[in-house]
Amino acid sequence: MKIAFIGLGNMGGGMAANLVKAGHEVRAFDLADAALTAARESGCSTFPDAKEAVVGVDAVVSMLPNGAIVKAVYADDVIGHAPQGAVFLDCSTIDVASARDVIAQAEAGGYAMVDAPVSGGIAAANGGTLTFMVGGTDEAFTRAKPILEAMGKAVIHAGQAGNGQAAKICNNMLLGIHMIGTCEAFTMAQKLGLDPQTFYDISSVSSGQCWSMTSYCPLPGVGPQSPADNGYQGGFATGLMLKDLKLAMDAAATAGVDPKMGARAKELYEAFDAAGNSTVDFSGIIRTMGEG
Repeated sequence: MKIAFIGLGNMGGGMAANLVKAGHEVRAFDLADAALTAARESGCSTFPDAKEAVVGVDAVVSMLPNGAIVKAVYADDVIGHAPQGAVFLDCSTIDVASARDVIAQAEAGGYAMVDAPVSGGIAAANGGTLTFMVGGTDEAFTRAKPILEAMGKAVIHAGQAGNGQAAKICNNMLLGIHMIGTCEAFTMAQKLGLDPQTFYDISSVSSGQCWSMTSYCPLPGVGPQSPADNGYQGGFATGLMLKDLKLAMDAAATAGVDPKMGARAKELYEAFDAAGNSTVDFSGIIRTMGEG
């Protein structure tokens, strides 16, 4: 297929490269020259603006920072410029309302579109092992699925337009809560005289087990390798976790839900981010608890 890819940042660059590896012709666009250079090195063709990138394509994939940018890019550069019959896949993490607005505009223009935010981080984007949570019609999902499978290990239809975003922000709210709880548990265990590895060996096979412990332990030298072993660099930046928690709180307010643990997680990550840790991996919040 001929696929336009708009947004070649930390996640998008690896995703576009995996589409090339799968045999697709990728027409790439980004505002950053360095991102375009990297895309060319991975086998993409690059273009000076998004309108040119979408000419003659079968599909458009986007990975952009926020809902306002997604809405502007599709309204100004994609809808009406990509061929009729193309399918659109927005893999950005944005608010549910914006995702539904963009899909409605695309459908009004005669296009099929899905929202398909991801879970897995930079390593999974580069390795082609992302999980995609997809919102949209059955027809749009069927058309998008083979493209997403070239970039991920799991592609799950979450239901109507915007439900991919709903699944993503609920999942990441839970992740933020779990990480804080994991950090508190390791800190308390050490203060009580437990060796961290011993606590890991016990809790990882007991009822306290969670992904934040067994796959992404916030203490260096414990469990599988994680950003904690690299000075809390790489992985999932605190600023991105905070973005997702803010989206979750906005969605909760719209839905009439009062997620007290989610709200507290947002407060703690706001303080950690404001202390100059926006680019630090989100597991680095353990440093605020006297460990790490």
